[in-house]
Amino acid sequence: MQKSRYLETAIQAARAAEAVIRKYYQVEFEVELKADQSPVTVADVETEKTIRQIILDAFPDHGFFGEETGKVNEDAEYNWLIDPIDGTKSFVRRYPFFSTQIALMKGDELIMGVSNAPVFGEMAYAEKGFGAYLNDEPIRVSDITEIGKATLSLGNIATVAGSKQWGKVGELVQGVNRVRGYGDFYHYHLLASGKIDIVLESDVNILDIAALSVVVEEAGGKFTDLEGKGLHLGTTSVLACNSAEMHRAVFEAIQG
Repeated sequence: MQKSRYLETAIQAARAAEAVIRKYYQVEFEVELKADQSPVTVADVETEKTIRQIILDAFPDHGFFGEETGKVNEDAEYNWLIDPIDGTKSFVRRYPFFSTQIALMKGDELIMGVSNAPVFGEMAYAEKGFGAYLNDEPIRVSDITEIGKATLSLGNIATVAGSKQWGKVGELVQGVNRVRGYGDFYHYHLLASGKIDIVLESDVNILDIAALSVVVEEAGGKFTDLEGKGLHLGTTSVLACNSAEMHRAVFEAIQG
């Protein structure tokens, strides 16, 4: 595909972030806890500063919303949404299920996303209208249409487990062909690549999933919150499927 300047810059930022991440991965560093008790490290902060400099040098009039350094120019038409190390708990415990998430929003619409998992060895990216790619190869969701033949991946389901939906989710678990809990970036890469078919997740924020939503939808999937609504800055849950048809069936199943 012919990459736009936005996507080229995002990939450049992701590769620069990768260099920072590799410097800190599996070495000793201090871990602090934020107000919500989630961990943050010097690697998170340094990685985000690296991304921020590259993006704002290229697009000084754009907004920037980072997990660690906050917002700049938030009233701009274009806003970059960044999680420098999505999966800090994995990073701290030294296993490779973490990634850098870089998304671009124009107005209220997500138009570009890069998801780079450096130690895992996967970079997914997509621009609205131009398809989705994994390690520079085009990817596409599966063509499975029946819940009974589908593979479901669950992630961060504490909120769902405490809700009235839990019983219906339990029925869904019993009704699919296979259940896994890949989590973080990985189950979205698998969904967009046609290797699994449904992702259900709660307790997320928009910075975790913005880029991944563009990748999944450009691969042919459908990506909403658990109420079936489109993503926005306050989104905290996900129902992502390989097609609108599968999404409709799963949504109806978990709503009762």
